[in-house]
Amino acid sequence: MFLERRSYPWGVEMKKLNNSLAALIGVWFIIAPWVLGYSDVSGAVTTSVVIGAVMALSSWWSFKVPGWNLISLLAGVWFIVLPFVYTLDSVEKWISIGLGALVVVLNLWND
Repeated sequence: MFLERRSYPWGVEMKKLNNSLAALIGVWFIIAPWVLGYSDVSGAVTTSVVIGAVMALSSWWSFKVPGWNLISLLAGVWFIVLPFVYTLDSVEKWISIGLGALVVVLNLWND
């Protein structure tokens, strides 16, 4: 909206780069419970895997269909809230909040 479409110096459009980063963060959230060691919290694992997959797929799909960024943005908001719904340790909490906020910013930057 308020930012015109620009390309990075190496020829990649910002929207493609932002969507790719958001999709990679979605993949991270799919594997995060095992990497960060909270795989014993079943609700957090299920939520992380499902919403991470939704984030990755919606970010990827938004390359072709406009409007799918909203779903990725909402998934980012969920990952900001996740550590407070499921009690996670400090490291897991700040990684989830930080990456969730980054996804929100990337998706807001796309529109």
